Amino acid sequence: MEQPKRYLITAALPYANGQKHIGHLAGAYLPADIYVRYLKAQKRDVVFVCGSDEHGTAIPIQATKEGTTARAIIDKYHPLMEQNFKDLGIAFDVYHRTSDPLHHETAQEFFTKLNNNGDLEIKESDQYFDEEANSFLADRYIKGTCPNCSFDSAYGDQCERCGKSLSPDELINPVSTLSGKPPVKKSTKHWYLPLNRHEDFLRKWILEEHANDWRSNVLGQCKSWIDGG
Repeated sequence: MEQPKRYLITAALPYANGQKHIGHLAGAYLPADIYVRYLKAQKRDVVFVCGSDEHGTAIPIQATKEGTTARAIIDKYHPLMEQNFKDLGIAFDVYHRTSDPLHHETAQEFFTKLNNNGDLEIKESDQYFDEEANSFLADRYIKGTCPNCSFDSAYGDQCERCGKSLSPDELINPVSTLSGKPPVKKSTKHWYLPLNRHEDFLRKWILEEHANDWRSNVLGQCKSWIDGG
């Protein structure tokens, strides 16, 4: 006998760095909630899952602004955000948090399995480093001039004015948001998941077997990445 189909619906995990408003609601959570309500009206088996992202660079940035710790920030904003969604009528079946030990254990399990199977590569690369703050800089900790629109406060991952995705190396006159000083390049090691090893599987699964499941712009972006190797 065929098992009934279960639907798992997720929405982008919001950073636990502030309360959420109608703009956040309209962007990611309202469309997902509408779809969940539609499926439930059809008597489908649905689970709607989300949670607070408590490990993003936005957390320590907010902690610096408020003169406190990252732990204090996530403990402050997680319950407020959970209540925001309830007040806005977004009904998650599960609203979790990434600081929970279960999340840590599960993430470590994924990483360990990939590493033990030889699916990860360790590479040495030059990354931006703030000598005054004695810290390597994630992309959101770097600001500079956008090469596309000349906005002088673009982040190392995206320009907030024109929306162009960026890398820190593309910024003109980059500075650290921690000290306001120009960063230097310093060698460091990172683990990488080489997706080129799985190109055939990704091409078949995304572009052939599930081509009709994606929006055209998403499918086009994925095709561009896959074709690029």
